[in-house]
Order: sequence, then C-alpha cells, then structure tokens
Amino acid sequence: MSRRIASSKASVVSQAEHDIRAQLSDHDLDFTAMAAVSNIYRTGSAVRNHMERSVLSAYDLSWVAFTVLWVLWIWGEQESGQVAAEAGVTKGTLTGVVKTLTGRHLVRRVPHLDDGRRVSLTLTKAGARLIEDLFPEFNRHETLAVGALTNAEQRELARLLRLVLAHISDVDSH
Repeated sequence: MSRRIASSKASVVSQAEHDIRAQLSDHDLDFTAMAAVSNIYRTGSAVRNHMERSVLSAYDLSWVAFTVLWVLWIWGEQESGQVAAEAGVTKGTLTGVVKTLTGRHLVRRVPHLDDGRRVSLTLTKAGARLIEDLFPEFNRHETLAVGALTNAEQRELARLLRLVLAHISDVDSH
C-alpha cells in the first residue's frame, strides 16, 4: 500500500513521514524540520484550495484576486508594488489579476502624479461592496478551517507561524 504525504489523514501522514525517514535514514537530514515545513506547505495549500472552492468560486475570484481586494479594503489605496508584496506575488502576476479586476470594475488604477511608470490601486464602490459581502462568509470558513483547535491553540498556532515567518524573512535578508 502506498502511503502518501498528500493525505489529509493524520495517521497516513505520520506513516508517510516514517517511510521518508526510513528511506532517507542514511542521509544526515533534519526530519523534524522536514515534517514541519511539509505540513506548513500542505496545510496552507489545503486551506487555500478549500477557500477557492467553497467561497471564492461563487464570486469568480482566485485567491490572489481576493487578497488584492482584501488588502485594498483594509489599507486603502496602495502602489501596485506594495499590493504585489502584500499578496505575495510578482508584479507581473499582479498585472494580470489587476487587469481582470479592473475589467470587472472592482479595482481602479490611479496614475502617479509625478512618475508615469508608477500606479496605485484602489477599490471601486463595486469592489468594496463585493469584499464587504464576501468577507463574512470567508471568515466563517476560516473558523471552520481551524475548528479542530481551541481558541488558545489557534492563538498559539498564529504565534508560532509568525515566528517562522519572521525567522525566514531574517534569513532571506542576509
């Protein structure tokens, strides 16, 4: 029987991690770190896929398009480079997403006054209405995603993930 690391069942994933350790036992590897990073990646992908299927598809939005709308909703008008950074995508990827969102009249491009190469993004009224309508449902699914954890465990998970994020950012900056 194939034990798959992609399973959603904890017992199958644990067995897969055991199989990986056995297969790679002659290598000097940090299997604890490998399991942690693998689980961060798989969990993030599973949550993103769930949100796209269960919430965002009804609004014809990708994860990145949703993130762009959310960033603009929370922080207001932003330069496109900042929106790309906040959404975790390249400026090239953002260009395609913004083209779609402007075509749907959800986002408006605002030219920079002094530099024609720079542009800011802002929500239109329709974009603000969409994200305001969508977000409560999105949040219900966030609650569903972490429903196996207590509130204290959710806070601890968020704290630990912020530590990982800060550390990898420090590593990347050196």
